[in-house]
Amino acid sequence: MPRSLLALALLLLIVTPVALADQDRASFSSDITVSEGDVAGNVACAFCSVYVHGEVRGNVAVFFGNIKVDSSRGIAGNVAMLGGDLDLASDAQVGGNVAIAGGNTNLAPTAEIHGNRAVLPGRLWALIPFAPLLILIGIIWLIVYLVRRNRYQFPVYPNGRGL
Repeated sequence: MPRSLLALALLLLIVTPVALADQDRASFSSDITVSEGDVAGNVACAFCSVYVHGEVRGNVAVFFGNIKVDSSRGIAGNVAMLGGDLDLASDAQVGGNVAIAGGNTNLAPTAEIHGNRAVLPGRLWALIPFAPLLILIGIIWLIVYLVRRNRYQFPVYPNGRGL
């Protein structure tokens, strides 16, 4: 069951709607705030955080950011996060499933998650999508290091002291 939730979360993060409806919100590196009295549909955010002071009727997907839900507020849909924390204040609710990789949930005693919860704590999980890139960077560094090492002219010491 947690694998299916994680797959759902990754799918939700990858497939964000291109054409946004009036109430949907999306952002890149700029925080999204749903003000008190406002209603938002689906929310997608990369390298930023989502602050819910109003109502979210859709799903929330966050890539390397946090979600903070005020007291007595809620998210009607699912929550999918990579590399961030979910903070629910007292009486806050998530109506759907919660899938978090590389983060944690901070729930007040009276906060509720109505669906299933799949949490992979620890920040190392957030590096998994970047593993191929990190391996490529390491190979390039190794090649540059070996080429530079072989090009360096070692000095000749006087008096023939050598091996």
